[in-house]
Amino acid sequence: MAQFIAGVDDAGRGPIVGPLVVAGVMLGENRDRELLAMGVKDSKLLSPEVRAQLAPRVRALAMKVSVVEVQPKEIDEVVLHGGKLRKLNFLEAQLMAQVISELSPREVYVDASDVNEGRYGETIREFLPPALRGIKLVSEHHADRTYPVVSAASIIAKVRRDEAVESLKSEYGNFGSGYMTDERTMNFLREWRRTHAEYPPIVRLSWKTIREIERDFGQSRLGA
Repeated sequence: MAQFIAGVDDAGRGPIVGPLVVAGVMLGENRDRELLAMGVKDSKLLSPEVRAQLAPRVRALAMKVSVVEVQPKEIDEVVLHGGKLRKLNFLEAQLMAQVISELSPREVYVDASDVNEGRYGETIREFLPPALRGIKLVSEHHADRTYPVVSAASIIAKVRRDEAVESLKSEYGNFGSGYMTDERTMNFLREWRRTHAEYPPIVRLSWKTIREIERDFGQSRLGA
């Protein structure tokens, strides 16, 4: 019986602007060598141009690809109202289970979001339909660097996220990468808050950075 092997990874877990994307790629047995031959590796180690070139080649090689995109409003709902145990890791586990369910592989490798790799894998397994709960499920940190099929999933997820960000920029202007370490992103958030009553729907309001901006904004108004 053919062994259908899948890899699952995310893009956009940490930024304050834009969606979270989870992608899965399923290959036939022993096709990972072809991924390596075409230059597939962890998407963070590749330029946007190379990722964009590799994504369609990965899709052509894959038996199946699944992508789920989650907007800031849904992320905020989980982070703000999910309780102590139902936070971002919980949401990601659900999304990864959704992707795995669509792919229906014989075995799957996932990039673990939880500090506890095994716990994260078992959380994903709990969300799988009964018919898939017995599959081999490997949950590891840095799986996107260890397993080519996870690297391929990371490329698909990152390219989808990149495309979404570029689309949002056409509507909201150049806000940079969407990460808090990007000064352009931070300037965008501060300027938007200065000129609008509320943030646009592309922003994750549950991030601590928003509370810090609000605090600074309140202090500047008091000092004006």
